Amino acid sequence: MAEERLREDDERIAAELKGRDFLTLADYRPEELRYLLRLAVELKRKQKAGETFQPLKGKTLGLIFEKSSTRTRVSFEVGMYQLGGYALFLSRNDIQMGRGETVWDTAQTMSRYLDGLMIRTYAHRNVIELARGATVPVINGLSDFCHPCQAMADYLTIWEIKGRFEGVKLAYVGDGNNVAHSLMIGAAKFGLHFALACPEGYEPDRSFTELAREVAEQTGARIEIVRDPREAVSGADFVYTDVWTSMGQEEEAEQRRKVFRPYQVNEQLVRYAKPDFRFMHCLPAHRGEEVTDDVMDGDHSIVFDQAENRLHAQKAILTALMS
Repeated sequence: MAEERLREDDERIAAELKGRDFLTLADYRPEELRYLLRLAVELKRKQKAGETFQPLKGKTLGLIFEKSSTRTRVSFEVGMYQLGGYALFLSRNDIQMGRGETVWDTAQTMSRYLDGLMIRTYAHRNVIELARGATVPVINGLSDFCHPCQAMADYLTIWEIKGRFEGVKLAYVGDGNNVAHSLMIGAAKFGLHFALACPEGYEPDRSFTELAREVAEQTGARIEIVRDPREAVSGADFVYTDVWTSMGQEEEAEQRRKVFRPYQVNEQLVRYAKPDFRFMHCLPAHRGEEVTDDVMDGDHSIVFDQAENRLHAQKAILTALMS
């Protein structure tokens, strides 16, 4: 009876997701995000078993890249291929967007040719404007405000290891950046204990933190922002970090290295986590800065499992929105 109800719920959610945008996890209900994870698990199973599943046959996804990428480009291109579709790579030098043509006009035009759009950009307003102008689903591949596809891959990885979210503590150490935003709202939606340690002046966006805490009241999640990285990591099941200097912040690099030095994830810090903790990083990593080699390459590291799961999580998103 429970399985039948779950199947009926999944069918209802699947119908509701068709044609939607995927801009931030804040736009999705917890049950919708859990459905996407279940779908990702099933698509990963099919791929590992060599089963052909092509719900996007004959469909094309436009990939707009204003920022360079390794994982985002490869995972979306391979994902579309495995789903039977085609991915069209469009760098900032290939299209007129931002060079005389508005984002709105670009979105309107692209919608006449394509079945979906993914954008990896500097300014989140470009993601919003593209979605406003497009008549096809728009997926945020990364912006300066959030990185929802990465967060979905991360929570898929956590789910595979723990089989649950309740009672799980995820500690994030470093800059309150786009990755931190998506992890925080994801933790609130999924019901995790999320503890973020950052130096003063580098906190996540206040309005986003308030939203995450409001959601957490409904899901039983716990959201903490602290200064001491040892406090955040204490008793953590997962310890996560990201680069101290993102693309576009190069002029701040030297100052950021000084400010964030006490927030390096190293062997001394991870001793405060649970004995069976796992280390996470969205990559690329600046080894020797935010993380040391012994942690990055150690037995607790699952960074390449996360990277692989970008493929499976994004295939779930593509299938749900575009099929």
